[in-house]
Amino acid sequence: MDNEMNYGSDYKFIPATSIGSGISIQVLPDLLCHTIQIVNINLVGDPQTNDFVLVDAGMPNSANEIIEVTEKHFGTNSRPKALILTHGHFDHVGSIIELIEHWEVPVYAHELELPFLTGQMSYPEPDPTVEGGMVAKMSPMFPIEPIDLGRNIEKLPSDGSVPSMPGFRWIHTPGHSPGHISLFREKDRALITGDAFVTVKQDSLYKVLTQEQELNGPPRYLTTDWKTSKESVIKLAALKPTVAVTGHGLPMSGELLLESLEKLVRDFDKIAVPDYGKYIDKNLH
Repeated sequence: MDNEMNYGSDYKFIPATSIGSGISIQVLPDLLCHTIQIVNINLVGDPQTNDFVLVDAGMPNSANEIIEVTEKHFGTNSRPKALILTHGHFDHVGSIIELIEHWEVPVYAHELELPFLTGQMSYPEPDPTVEGGMVAKMSPMFPIEPIDLGRNIEKLPSDGSVPSMPGFRWIHTPGHSPGHISLFREKDRALITGDAFVTVKQDSLYKVLTQEQELNGPPRYLTTDWKTSKESVIKLAALKPTVAVTGHGLPMSGELLLESLEKLVRDFDKIAVPDYGKYIDKNLH
């Protein structure tokens, strides 16, 4: 393994947590969703075999919890075949370096996300002025400097397949970040959305803390391209997923999911797009 890896100098523990923190939900026989503070990680694979992957890598300082959950679910010293990143924001890669060092496994992300994961580019600054609640106001403390995974990160195959995730394909769903992806499995229409849409109103601190279910667009304070975000939600709604595991909030399924997605597509500008903020294109309203 290439040891030249480092987090951005602004990486630190973020004191934010929800009532869901530390809780695992078995969404499907081979899909476990676990909440780290305010963000979800997913373990995908059959517990009977040791073939599984980890999707996303939690908050800063959460590697021990992630390893614990993995071993509880798949057995002591078990390790995923790969780590798949939906995108590179700090709350999805927060413990990735410790996990790579502990497990010595390959990591994959979309080609357009690689500059943010190899130390070349910082994400735009979160917008604390965006319409929304406390979380937006807290966002200046969120790490934005790029982490550098050196040669330990690879780009996802261009054919849409996902390494060590048979049956799943990745779908480019940009807007929240340039190389954001979601993962979809045709046979049971299972969808892992990352932050393309979420099931909690991420800018309301009360709703984040209580995990009140409400389908919403991507988290506002880090989303810079609303037009593209909307196109991504339309793309995902067209898949008619039976269950969606999102980056924030509880999994959603069945009629509630389909109806909520239809509503989000229909009223995206009203529900998801903030009324004001520095990344708001006046043409959208």
